[in-house]
Amino acid sequence: MVKIPVLRWGQPYESLEMDNVIHFITGEPLAKVSQANPGLLAKDMRHAQRARDVLRDIPCSQLIQLMKKAGELYKDATLPMGDGVQSPDDFARQQSASTGLPEHMCKANMAKNHFVLSNMDRILDCLTRGLDLEVLSRGYGMEDRGVVVSYQAQSPVLGLVLPSNSPGVHTLWMPVIPMQIGLVLKPGPQEPWTPYRMAAAFIEAGVPRESIAIYPGAGEMGAEVVNRVRRVKIFGSTETVKRYEGNQRVQVHGPGFSKVLLGDDVVDDWEKYIDLIADGIYLNSGRGCINTSGVWASRHTKEIAGALAEKLGPMEVKPPDDPTAAIAAFTVPGQAQAIHASILEKMKESGVEDMTSPKFGPRLIEKERCAYLRPWIIHCDSPDRQIANTEYMFPYATVVQCPQEDMIGKIGQTLVVSGITSDKAWERQLIDATNIDRLNIGPIPTIKLDWLQPHEGNIVDFLFRARAFQMPPERLGK
Repeated sequence: MVKIPVLRWGQPYESLEMDNVIHFITGEPLAKVSQANPGLLAKDMRHAQRARDVLRDIPCSQLIQLMKKAGELYKDATLPMGDGVQSPDDFARQQSASTGLPEHMCKANMAKNHFVLSNMDRILDCLTRGLDLEVLSRGYGMEDRGVVVSYQAQSPVLGLVLPSNSPGVHTLWMPVIPMQIGLVLKPGPQEPWTPYRMAAAFIEAGVPRESIAIYPGAGEMGAEVVNRVRRVKIFGSTETVKRYEGNQRVQVHGPGFSKVLLGDDVVDDWEKYIDLIADGIYLNSGRGCINTSGVWASRHTKEIAGALAEKLGPMEVKPPDDPTAAIAAFTVPGQAQAIHASILEKMKESGVEDMTSPKFGPRLIEKERCAYLRPWIIHCDSPDRQIANTEYMFPYATVVQCPQEDMIGKIGQTLVVSGITSDKAWERQLIDATNIDRLNIGPIPTIKLDWLQPHEGNIVDFLFRARAFQMPPERLGK
């Protein structure tokens, strides 16, 4: 068992209060994690500007190269972890043991993080629309067309209140360091592994340790990060999204409600798309906001739901080290049971049918220290059913019958839509729909991300403000 300290601008700090990270099967402690308190963060935030200052001493182009080096270290090296060390295999085992995610999925998420770090130059080029990064560093510059531009950092650091459910969310904050913005991370209680391993890789690669702070703690620490840091990304529920709606300091990543919409011109050939839809539902154990949680079509919905149930319904719980394991454990006591009860209650409504349980057995599997929810497919005869637009943190989807002309208005706010159609008029409506964030046109699964595209808002626009700027022409290039 390792002891993991608070990281105060790169300096380890062991607090008197510790929290145990527990193996979800055996109950053995995996780590003792020092717990920060709001007063500690308040004190440390007085030095937040230094995090940006030390990064601005290093050109953005050099920081990008350090990110690439860090990516290799993160993927392959044995790195410090608290008062011990951690190999890549140790990392996957420990992360799986505390989060319930199968080990092969942990390794797949490592590969995603490595890809983003390795392609940081391309990603930033796309996110900034080709802007010379020195403009962000200097605060002003001139584009090739001779236009003066100015960008002002809105905070010296980015705060992140991170979840425990999906390690893939860490790809969202990786471009921050090369833009010379520091990091204040509040890890999820079951998943301290990625923030600490990433910080170790960054520091080993040459990133100034003073630019990174990690504050494990309970809910009040997440609230304090939001209160103290001028730009914050948080991950939470629909209620969290509503709480911070309109707050320009806070960018909330909530449920995705991501969907596949089958157009009237292709729906009669629905069988061609079952594998694509099924992958979107169950890969990464359905834990991501980009996993498909809804399939909408004007007809054949009962057959589509039945085919998905046949494909996913028989999946069984397997040990986390099984390379074919497809279902993650719920490691928080009572969480799976509460979700199960919620779904059963919503299914009492007329027009809603469980397509999996009657044929493939119970969905809730309870173990001594954890529980599992097996894949669940539910058919709705109308988008007006209460359960029609729901999302849960396991392989789950509703198949909803809805006329094509009503779909855009009925699906609500949606992170990813895969609109499978060749109908040009409907394509135009999908492109114009303001309730759709990421849009795929054609047979593309909702889980297929283009890392060169922004995800849930452009992080550059969140961290920097474009503003008017004037200077004598002879000084602009200096």
